[in-house]
Amino acid sequence: MTFQGKRALVTGAAGGIGRAIVTELRAQGARVAVADQNVSELAADAYLPGDLREAAYSDTLPQEAAAALGGLDIVINNAGVITRGSVTETTDADWDLSLGVNVHAPFRICRAAIPIMAKNGGGAIVNTASCWGGKAPGPNHALYCMTKAAIASLTQCMGMDHAHQGIRVNAVCPNEVNTPMLRSGFAKRGFDPDTAVAELGTTVPLGRIAEPEDIADVVLFLASDAARYMCGALIEVNGGKPVS
Repeated sequence: MTFQGKRALVTGAAGGIGRAIVTELRAQGARVAVADQNVSELAADAYLPGDLREAAYSDTLPQEAAAALGGLDIVINNAGVITRGSVTETTDADWDLSLGVNVHAPFRICRAAIPIMAKNGGGAIVNTASCWGGKAPGPNHALYCMTKAAIASLTQCMGMDHAHQGIRVNAVCPNEVNTPMLRSGFAKRGFDPDTAVAELGTTVPLGRIAEPEDIADVVLFLASDAARYMCGALIEVNGGKPVS
């Protein structure tokens, strides 16, 4: 895979998976615009900080990225939040946050990016769905699974609707990943993150949970010409572990 001369927008760029995606894209020649609430510690070609829950920010991100980079070939909708619990444990604040980041933002970004890409002959969009919800329901994550099912379905629909414009839309569906978000979630629930991650790894047939680079490699594949005949696909990256 090579991304020499390609221009990419990555959301959630300051998180574990986002950083890995940005690092690998730039190492392979892409110019990258990064979007997150705080992007000050990232190495990138354009910095577009903001809150994805704000419609005006999400609506204009692709245009801002294209202006900063001289065009837009790739969009990686990587940003996401996890809300745990059943429906009866879900608050309105949980709902607003999860829908805002996991569904509304990628919808708005895709809606704005597709005309830019179509005008320039095509491009690639990679959304982050999940094994949880995106491919199968899971326990005690009702809101999270719902949002990931939504983005998975949106990916498949856009894949059909915009393929004729030379725009490929696919999604990566990770299971557990060793990110700061996962580790802080363990800490909030009173678990030692190192111990919890190690124990979680014993439930995976490959013997460990994913590292951010494991997911980033698949994202880059989907964004690359090596995946030129893939459109509307939902790719599980789970180490052999199903949702249960």
